This record gives sequence, C-alpha cells and structure tokens, in this order.
Amino acid sequence: MYKVVLAEKAARFFERADAPLQRRLDRCFEVLRVSPFLHPNIRRLRGPFAGYVRFRVGDHRVVYRVETDRRLVVVAIIAHRREVYE
Repeated sequence: MYKVVLAEKAARFFERADAPLQRRLDRCFEVLRVSPFLHPNIRRLRGPFAGYVRFRVGDHRVVYRVETDRRLVVVAIIAHRREVYE
C-alpha cells in the first residue's frame, strides 16, 4: 500500500470542491493507495511534466508523482482539464 499525500495547492482544491467531486477524488485516492500505475484512467506524462502521472476523474485531472522507495504518492495538482497543463 502506498500513502497518498496532497501538496498545498492540491489540498486547497480538494477542500473547496463540492461534495460529489470530493467523493470521486476519494475513490481516486483509494485506487492510488493500492496501485498508482495500473488503471485505465492513469497515463504517464511527457515533456515538461515528465516524471509525473495523471489520473482522469471526469473533467478533472489529478497530477502526481510516485516515490516507490518510500511507497509514497505525492499529489501535486488537482484541476479542471483545461487548466491543469498551463
């Protein structure tokens, strides 16, 4: 099992999200705790985001990096898909 940690920006987004989105994000975090690499909604990012992975949650994206040696998932960004890669 991995531990999921939210960076300040991601935590702020999560706190301000409405209840249905928070529930969907919680389900996403449960998947990441078990397997941060294997899921149909998971894609490794390239270019300036190399080293990061994204999880699609509807119109939102959870961008994170995995520290396998520490069994840690660090969620850097949660945002709407049109805003996440800016």
